[in-house]
Amino acid sequence: MERFKLFFRRRPHALYWLAYGAVVGFFVWTAAQFYLPGKGFTSLILFGDKLELRRIKELKTVNYYVEEDSYGYDGQYYAQIAVKPLLLSRDLRAAMDNLPYRARRILFCWTAYGLGLGRPAWVLQAYALQNILAWLLLAWLLLRWFPPTNLSNLVRWAGAMFAWGMTMSVREALMDGPSLLLIAWGVALAEKGRLWSSACVLGISGLGRETNLLSSLSLAPGREWNWRAVWGAAGRIVVAMAPLGIWVLCLWHVYGEPSNPGLRNFAAPFEAYVGKWYETLQDLRTNGWDFVPKWTLVMLISLTVQFLVILLRPQWSSLWWRIGAAYAVLMIFLGDAVWEGYPGAAARVVVPLTLAFNVVVPRGRWWWPVLLLGNLSALSAVDQLRPPGQESYLVGGPRKVWMTPARESIKVEFPGNWYQTEKSHFEYWRWSRGPAEIVIHNPQGFPVEVTLQFDLRAFDERTVRLLQGTAVRWEGRVNRSGTTVRVLQVRLEPGDNPWRFETDKPPIMPEGDTLRPVTFNLRNFVVQAVRKLEADPPPPGPAHP
Repeated sequence: MERFKLFFRRRPHALYWLAYGAVVGFFVWTAAQFYLPGKGFTSLILFGDKLELRRIKELKTVNYYVEEDSYGYDGQYYAQIAVKPLLLSRDLRAAMDNLPYRARRILFCWTAYGLGLGRPAWVLQAYALQNILAWLLLAWLLLRWFPPTNLSNLVRWAGAMFAWGMTMSVREALMDGPSLLLIAWGVALAEKGRLWSSACVLGISGLGRETNLLSSLSLAPGREWNWRAVWGAAGRIVVAMAPLGIWVLCLWHVYGEPSNPGLRNFAAPFEAYVGKWYETLQDLRTNGWDFVPKWTLVMLISLTVQFLVILLRPQWSSLWWRIGAAYAVLMIFLGDAVWEGYPGAAARVVVPLTLAFNVVVPRGRWWWPVLLLGNLSALSAVDQLRPPGQESYLVGGPRKVWMTPARESIKVEFPGNWYQTEKSHFEYWRWSRGPAEIVIHNPQGFPVEVTLQFDLRAFDERTVRLLQGTAVRWEGRVNRSGTTVRVLQVRLEPGDNPWRFETDKPPIMPEGDTLRPVTFNLRNFVVQAVRKLEADPPPPGPAHP
């Protein structure tokens, strides 16, 4: 112990290196939870299973993760473009909601195609994993601005790495995390005086996302505004704009139509932003401290603090302040399509604002409350990086009771009205859309006694009953706080044993989820085996004289 104390006394930064390493270790461990046997990391792409969503033919031979009862999210479109990045296929256009619009963001489709060597199964894995790789590279690059020398740098670095936009980009395989890596690389080159190299990197980033070109404001003159500086900056900005401009012209030539600009993406200044605040506060008043309004409020507080710091402390000589100012202006013009829903896209669209905030916010103890509030959205990382559910139940107790010599075990099936399993780092659950059955399969040739343990939770107040056959085994009130249930002395006959959950109210549409009506959710379902039971004796035969 004394040796450890002496080591840290001589090298005070070692503790911070350990803290940084622990944060990276947590991220890697969390990312590993998204691996599913046979499907790899494709759960990060969020393919939906709605019938109206079509797929390119190459995916018919690939085993990938599909979200049940879902329309999926944007990553499913870009992943298919990555498989066929030449954009000439008819089935690709049929699989897209708007191919000319999606194709503008081609860069990370190309990189996934290259990393996957053009093989569809590998390309999907590469597309899903490149956000994780970008996160790790960015974590290393940000040591330039936040070296592990003090607590303030640790908070700034972790706040940028786990900001809402970054974790959402990883969780849904989007363009924002890799884009921020390129922007940070471009700024690092500019700070070293390599301005033309910076312009090239920022120009390439524009092929990943159009708004990345706002970072080219860092190429504007700093302290000197003479003709030489202005013309040099103008030339570098043209270089930065050129790749996207040329690519858009190519798309226009191929498709004969301009890309859809996304009219609902923009609105009058602060209109959609104020609407989001109003909607969130109404949700809190109606639904209480539920996870949807809670994390939305946290996100809004963080973005507002970041915006105010950039607005009230202008620092034109700072490259990061200029980038933060550009994205702060963008934020106030974002429209309903960007702010609506949960979690909403606004925080990831302006994620460079979060990094700029952490670089420029002043140091000193009086600024700690501002620093912490500006990074408050990092608290949502655990919820944002929630891995997909796999098993919907656990089986415990003496192994010889619940498992046969042939290694068949008690199983629970969830037919009909159950949605797909969801999971956090500590719990797992399924929502039901109405009365729902479970079937507990006993593989033994004899009856067994088990105890059923689980929690029930609902968005509203309702009664739930659990029936075994026609017998009510449990009945009680269920609400947001949850109810723990323990059913003792349950007899499982060999084969299938059907059970049924019933509720006294119809399903509701929870706030933030306009596609999925729900009644209650079944959480942490455990079948605890107790003992072997004797088989019922056969009924007596006819009496003989």
